[in-house]
Amino acid sequence: MKKYIPNSLTLFRVILVPIFFWLVYYSNMKYNYPWATFVFIVASITDIFDGLLARRFGAVTNFGKIMDPLADKLLTLLALIALISEPMKMMSINVFYVILFREVVITLLRHYYTIKKIYIPANVWGKIKTSFQLTGIISALVYYSALYPFIPEYHSKFQFGFNIYFWFTAVITILSGITYLFPNARKGK
Repeated sequence: MKKYIPNSLTLFRVILVPIFFWLVYYSNMKYNYPWATFVFIVASITDIFDGLLARRFGAVTNFGKIMDPLADKLLTLLALIALISEPMKMMSINVFYVILFREVVITLLRHYYTIKKIYIPANVWGKIKTSFQLTGIISALVYYSALYPFIPEYHSKFQFGFNIYFWFTAVITILSGITYLFPNARKGK
């Protein structure tokens, strides 16, 4: 029974992706941004636990290997699109392109390495990249859904601060991607 928990969490996160998308882009609910923030945080928490539980229970599956990173990328990219769009505008579109470029290139490289039977485990740079992206996204969503309604006159200052943070995150994202270009160096060969 335990072995199904990680995949159930991954499937739950996959279901949360369109819910987050609907709340941010289509919902006319009064509190759509706070609900979207809540959904994103819940999805981020399930991401942490599904990987830990899969390793602990020895339940690493092909479904998890494919759907876990796919759900992560979709959720993150949708949140980043929300941050570059009206009404938030808390990140430069160029930062989004840098992150999108890295994700596409690394996804293609991972696929190529899989075909060549080269296994590239996650490293510290990937964890740092994910931490910075999630921290920035959650902070921006919490600010916009909880603080912005009470202090709209300071929005330009918050936009500036988040923009700097996300440029820094883009640099870390590129650095984490570079480590995938040299798989032999990562394996210590």
